[in-house]
Amino acid sequence: MALHLIKLCVGAESVEDLREWVSRKALAAIAAGQQPHSFHTTRMVPKRTEELLASGSLYWVIKGYVQARQPLIGIETFTDGEGIGRCNLILGPEVVETELQPRRAFQGWRYLEDKEAPRDLASLSGDGGEMPLELRRELAELGLL
Repeated sequence: MALHLIKLCVGAESVEDLREWVSRKALAAIAAGQQPHSFHTTRMVPKRTEELLASGSLYWVIKGYVQARQPLIGIETFTDGEGIGRCNLILGPEVVETELQPRRAFQGWRYLEDKEAPRDLASLSGDGGEMPLELRRELAELGLL
């Protein structure tokens, strides 16, 4: 069973904002002759690396809801210029929209078991996947989605 991470997407107003950020990072990486992966730097290093890299994703909380995920393809540890240990979560270039799942704000990242992870929006055909975001959000708040 896959294990995932969940993190607040600070500064993003929408999934489109996240996609634009990922695209800019991918273009910069390609221009530098690197793979088009994005990464997120965090201070805490996940201990359950093998489980995460088996087929895990980083789920993004945007405006109080899990709304998207990116496949987690690597974890690299390093020490920054101030001597503090850090970690880069290497993410695949695709941003996959998910069903809305409300989440309160929290610091850092958390583990997310596969059974608790929201489904991909593409797998929800006929289940609200084609609805506009605001309508899906209202229905989710009412417990109807």
